[in-house]
Amino acid sequence: MEHPKPDPVGPDQESVWSYPRPPSAEVTSRHVVVEVGGRTIADTRRAIRVCETSHPPVYYVPRDDIADGVLERAPGTSLCEWKGAAAYWDVVVDGRRVPAAGWSYERPAHGYEHLAGAVALYPGRVDRASVDGEAVRPQPGDFYGGWITDEVVGPFKGGPASLWW
Repeated sequence: MEHPKPDPVGPDQESVWSYPRPPSAEVTSRHVVVEVGGRTIADTRRAIRVCETSHPPVYYVPRDDIADGVLERAPGTSLCEWKGAAAYWDVVVDGRRVPAAGWSYERPAHGYEHLAGAVALYPGRVDRASVDGEAVRPQPGDFYGGWITDEVVGPFKGGPASLWW
């Protein structure tokens, strides 16, 4: 299947079609905040920004920057050909459970060791996620957890027609 034509890139934007494969994973000082139930559950300026061809960036928050007691291990696992086996996490705030709200690589593959101890949260499963104050829009579909902001352009993998991109 042929890849789609990348959307035009404007000033201060980047195309997800210029992201590498295998993905990059770099620490960023961007201000990443996640909220559930009116409570800030994650707040960091040392997230790991993972960028992969056709996907919006994913921000992994160091566990030290996630509120105590809000993560509970969820059932299930999946496998990333690059990063390894993923574990899933429920978020629990004031008795409200958000199933499989995030994932982590507890023993990441070679080259991604710095992801150990960090959790990526799905922006579509939490009440609000932001990068530098900008509200994030979730990546299409229910599997991928990319964070769409005005600085990234697609088209983005995740919709029904993108299965084989």
